[in-house]
Amino acid sequence: MTVRVGVLGATGAVGQRLIQLLDPHPEFEIAALTASDASAGETYKDAAKWRVDSPIPEDVAGSEVRATDPDSVPDDVDLIFSSLPSSVGAEVEPEFCEAGYTVSSNSSNGRMDEDVPLIIPEVNADHVDLLEVQRDERGWDGALLKNPNCSTITMVPPLAGLDREFDLTDVRVSTLQAVSGAGYSGVSSMEIIDNAIPHIGGEEQKMETESRKLLGSFDGAEVHLNEMDVAASCNRIPTLDGHLENVWADTAEDISAADAEAAMEAVTGIDLPSSPEKLITVFEEPDRPQPRLDRNVEDGMGVAVGGFRETTDGVQFNCLAHNTMRGAAGASVLNGELLNKRGYL
Repeated sequence: MTVRVGVLGATGAVGQRLIQLLDPHPEFEIAALTASDASAGETYKDAAKWRVDSPIPEDVAGSEVRATDPDSVPDDVDLIFSSLPSSVGAEVEPEFCEAGYTVSSNSSNGRMDEDVPLIIPEVNADHVDLLEVQRDERGWDGALLKNPNCSTITMVPPLAGLDREFDLTDVRVSTLQAVSGAGYSGVSSMEIIDNAIPHIGGEEQKMETESRKLLGSFDGAEVHLNEMDVAASCNRIPTLDGHLENVWADTAEDISAADAEAAMEAVTGIDLPSSPEKLITVFEEPDRPQPRLDRNVEDGMGVAVGGFRETTDGVQFNCLAHNTMRGAAGASVLNGELLNKRGYL
């Protein structure tokens, strides 16, 4: 049965990626698009400055943009995808959940709430059952599920492989993040051309906390955070798409570079339409992965790793993922597929 879906914040950068992924989706049918009050009532093609590298879908272009309000969305919509700014999402998403809608959200608000599942399906799909606790505690007929930050989602699948085999103790990461992660108007050309910006507001904290929740354990009532220490330094560089990250991972057990590669390759896809069969692609070349060459691995839904070196207490490696596909819109769609498969819609 086709699932009717809505997109909140449909005109923004992640919203457009969601449209690109949802229009041909085998399980989902776009039934409602929302944006700011200024865009409500316009056709989608007029409201959205389309910047995705494929044509705007014909059956979406003429759709009317609705206000971002539960009363504006049809009752027969089964699933909502949210790409709202966190300040808006913090207010609006609970309203949709109270109204009975299930929300798969890319927004950062609420990710660390104790009763909100933070999910990468290939890593911690079992955490989705935290929704039972959430519905009981909040009295919602709907539900709220989150995917992690775009930089967190790049390093966590490789770390999951290491933690399963060798028990992570400490993780240090330095990121080289693409400008699309800041949105279309997030970084001006005068700031970023011929430059690198060694600060992204709130990003370090997101990586340091979200990774511990994702790699934590769920006992049926709550998620216990992973005990590893995580320290992050986040940098914006003048690449368009693809977050490249340098990671140092210390483990409780001795580990070789070959051991690390094998552990990461063991983290496989899951039986969902958007999950790649090969989640992690290992490059043997010392200068890979690179954003321009490797951000579209597995149609933008995979994670590329390489540059393995043994360290005194573990291993160093580089990882890369497409930040608006795997790190944002694709992650939300994948979580929506998980909700559908697990019977939460």
